[in-house]
Amino acid sequence: MQAIVMTGTGGPEVLVPREAPTPQPDTGEVLIRAAAIPVLFPETLLRSGAFPMAAPPPVVFGHQVAGEIVEVGAGVPRDLVGRRVVAATTGAGSYAEFVCAPAGNTTLIPDDVSADDAAATMMSGSIALALLHTANLTGTETVLVEAGATGVGSYLVQLAREFGAAQVIATAGGSAKIEHARTLGADQVIDHRRERWTETLTASAPGTIDVVFDSIGGTPAADLLGALTPGSGRMLSYGWLSGAPAQVSAADLIPAGLTLTACSGPAWQQRATRAEADILARIPALAPPVETILPLEAAGRGHELVESRRPLGKVILRPDATA
Repeated sequence: MQAIVMTGTGGPEVLVPREAPTPQPDTGEVLIRAAAIPVLFPETLLRSGAFPMAAPPPVVFGHQVAGEIVEVGAGVPRDLVGRRVVAATTGAGSYAEFVCAPAGNTTLIPDDVSADDAAATMMSGSIALALLHTANLTGTETVLVEAGATGVGSYLVQLAREFGAAQVIATAGGSAKIEHARTLGADQVIDHRRERWTETLTASAPGTIDVVFDSIGGTPAADLLGALTPGSGRMLSYGWLSGAPAQVSAADLIPAGLTLTACSGPAWQQRATRAEADILARIPALAPPVETILPLEAAGRGHELVESRRPLGKVILRPDATA
């Protein structure tokens, strides 16, 4: 079968098309014929060496896949054969024509949802739903969604009102993403590429933002505390787009009675896992999630696009696509 092997850590050029043996499902696993493979931003960090890989290279790369189950291992119901699923691997192996994954890591794709859209939506959308459940909105809150034009933020903007937000403020980088965030439903959008963009909120709306969905982290997280509602303001921190986690301490939070929830780690991730079927069912009512479809052998190009942060939608690899 064709696969993309990560030959070492480095730039997109370390993702090399190669022939590889078709894997066989072990006990508790399924074998999936890949139809759509999402290129995920965290994967670019693994490839570059910023985050450690579960298995050292050379290794077939990739973490998620959508496709059809064609074989099952021992202990897995035979009636899953022929079903379309989105699946997460145990750390590698999804950039390939055939992918093995634990049966427990699969989610059935609804009949009215394409494999491309399911692959594009699963990770970001399920995290957004988990964040909204964690925020426990009541119907009166003003929320701030960082990076609200793409990825998790785009789903937060689209779904926040359903979960109880009264007003949605978003940040985005550049004119195209600002306009896209508005299209998704943001009432106000701030360009987070501007120097001292946080001052726009702390000066114009001090103490009036109830919830911050923090994907940027770093010093901007601390700079935004002055905009949070005293006594009830809360920050849900789930991303490090700045390159560092939120630089916020208890001493920063206590004087105004604010809270910060770290939305990360295996225990919290279970909330996102429980939301996977829900987000797939919602896809027909959401903005189209796919922007670019590339053949599997163009995985390196896919990583270049994701690292550029230009795409508004997901980049998908397809084994049956042509250049």
